[in-house]
Amino acid sequence: MGYKKDVIRGLSFIGSLRFLTKAVGFLETIILARILVPEQFGIYAIALLALGLLETITQTGVNVVLVQEKETDKYISSAWLISIVRGVVIMLVLLIAAPFIANFFRTPDAVTLLYWISIVPLMRGFINPAVVKLQKDLLFAKNFWYQMVILVIDTAVSIIATYLLNNPIGIVIGLLAGVIIELILSYMIVSPRPSFHFEKAYVSTIFHRGKWITGTAIFDYLFTNMDNIAVGRILGASSLGIYQLAYSLAVTPLVELGNAFNYVMFPIFSKLTHDRSRLRNAFIKMILGVAVLAIPFVIIFTVVPQIFVFILGEKWSAIISVLPILSLVGFMKAISNMASALFLSEIKQKYAMAITFVTAIGMFAPLIPLVQNYGIVGAAMAALIGSLVALPFYFYLVWQLLRKRV
Repeated sequence: MGYKKDVIRGLSFIGSLRFLTKAVGFLETIILARILVPEQFGIYAIALLALGLLETITQTGVNVVLVQEKETDKYISSAWLISIVRGVVIMLVLLIAAPFIANFFRTPDAVTLLYWISIVPLMRGFINPAVVKLQKDLLFAKNFWYQMVILVIDTAVSIIATYLLNNPIGIVIGLLAGVIIELILSYMIVSPRPSFHFEKAYVSTIFHRGKWITGTAIFDYLFTNMDNIAVGRILGASSLGIYQLAYSLAVTPLVELGNAFNYVMFPIFSKLTHDRSRLRNAFIKMILGVAVLAIPFVIIFTVVPQIFVFILGEKWSAIISVLPILSLVGFMKAISNMASALFLSEIKQKYAMAITFVTAIGMFAPLIPLVQNYGIVGAAMAALIGSLVALPFYFYLVWQLLRKRV
């Protein structure tokens, strides 16, 4: 079977999954926005920022290594133990740092939420790493149902718990419910099951290759969240809640679109590394496919952003000013995901790290003065600048890879 059939089959399942995920997520966001106020959203955003930072700086790149290796099973137990240790470390750091994080953002109410969310990484650590085989072996149908069950449980519990408690803790409870289901399913639908032993050589391989994934993840986190950190610190939890909601509406759907193509194309690009002509054609077609699907989203957010205030309520009216800018950021992130898939398929993790470093620096340089002078609009402008600065580097590195001979 050629890669085109794999792409079509994969995108039909993964595309449907991503569409349903964002449709459900959009509905969940609207309902939660009706229940909560911007400041409560901001408190939840603070907890996510802290969790995201710790998960990022402890990123091991396990899943990428498992996809790259021809024989995955021998790495499963070692990968599992690494994930467990990582989860324990993140939980302990969150528990200790919670008061200091809340103090940094001048939001004492965030402490309780940070304690609750610290349970998430601990539980994630015990998920069977063999679930990566759903991607590696192109088992898109099974992966579709696996992800859908988790999504439905997470969303339903989040909405019900938040409504009953009238508190963002309800969202964390939903997140925990989703993780519990994922943990159970990971041992039911894939094999092998991990055991408590590891091979030093395998661990060394994971960390050797994973260091580039870690670096990439750190710089990508900085690019994705420096604006949130600046808004939360300088403007407060309420402004952070508004900015986060705008980001989830304008950027996240486009990033998820790119992620759907990335998920499908990474293993396929890996299979085409010795056929440069087919690799070039596949890459170009996927870039055009992402662009065609993403442009309508950008038009909606640019031309009629007022529709979202009508849906969400007047308390969220400030999002109108940032939605057009953030939609452009989302568009460029969706396109750049294709380059990342290409870099990983060529085992050029360092390229992805270099690009995300440039993007983060390009954003960081103007960030503080822009936020101080233009508020959340300034934060969105800084994110757009970072994306634009990185474009020439993307073009150059992609061209170098596609033109080389094997």
